[in-house]
Amino acid sequence: ESDAGDYTCVCGDKQSTASLAVHALPVLFKEELKNEEVQEGASASLCCELTKAAPVQWKMGSKVLKASDKYQMRQPGTTAELVIHDLEVKDA
Repeated sequence: ESDAGDYTCVCGDKQSTASLAVHALPVLFKEELKNEEVQEGASASLCCELTKAAPVQWKMGSKVLKASDKYQMRQPGTTAELVIHDLEVKDA
């Protein structure tokens, strides 16, 4: 999208200008989340891959998760990862 704009070709005192519009492709899941089974007290890592880098939001049910000692979120490039520490039964 950052390539959108007006482009001009100049030859001497003549020029031709055109406008370029770039339509963004939707972000899709290249690799989806996988089910995990983990022991109480351990940590779990949930990971997915997108077709392009984009901001993500992690939820448990309808609750939006925020980074804390319990929830660690990383997003290097197109990979989104959630690490849940000190798992309790209620985290299922």
